[in-house]
Amino acid sequence: MNTNEYQVQDQVMLLDRPIWNALNSKHAGFALGNEYAKRYPSHILPFVGFDLDSEQPLEQLKPWMKPDEIAYAIGDLPNIPDSWQLLNQLDCVQMFCPELSTTTLDESVEIITLKEEDRAEMFELITSVQPGYFAKDTPLLGHYNGIRVNGKLISMSGERLGLDAFTELSAVCTHPDFTGKGLAYQLVLKTCLDMFQRGTKPFLHVLNSNTRAINLYERLGFVKRKDIAFNQLKSL
Repeated sequence: MNTNEYQVQDQVMLLDRPIWNALNSKHAGFALGNEYAKRYPSHILPFVGFDLDSEQPLEQLKPWMKPDEIAYAIGDLPNIPDSWQLLNQLDCVQMFCPELSTTTLDESVEIITLKEEDRAEMFELITSVQPGYFAKDTPLLGHYNGIRVNGKLISMSGERLGLDAFTELSAVCTHPDFTGKGLAYQLVLKTCLDMFQRGTKPFLHVLNSNTRAINLYERLGFVKRKDIAFNQLKSL
């Protein structure tokens, strides 16, 4: 293995703790916390990350948590103290895209760049399909694309966690009245093309049971990296 291959392998390993490593790199400007545990501001993203090698990192995070606040963590957890509760764990797969299988977009599908004035409509769409993981200011984390029909936003995709070498694909959703038309495929392709153009590689998290979405991502060039837990926590 040459030096470049070692560097790539080291970068990929950062995806084992994507939230922690995002908050210590590209998204450091959003981070609240200390050297042992950090979080995104609640109005941006209800995600927390921690240094698993430190002692009681969840306790370290308490000054930045409200009572009974819900937060999410991806990957391995530290010991959970009495001041926290693990509410749920979802079995997900982490995928990343070393290279897209195609770069050709369907020109008949009009994809627009979503802007600040679109945030309320973005929040409405995604919370109607995938509630819980998207806040009104989540779009501050990256770029978002969408498709409108008769002026109404009916499909979107965008970016969430940002590391130096990788950007998380997220918020992929389509209104139920417009599914099955290949819109998500076009949006994911466009969003990933934008990431590659900016010099980062896409990665994502998807439920292991969501075979339809996994098949779509594999068609575009994504490969499964590892099974990973999506943890719902409560600060007591």
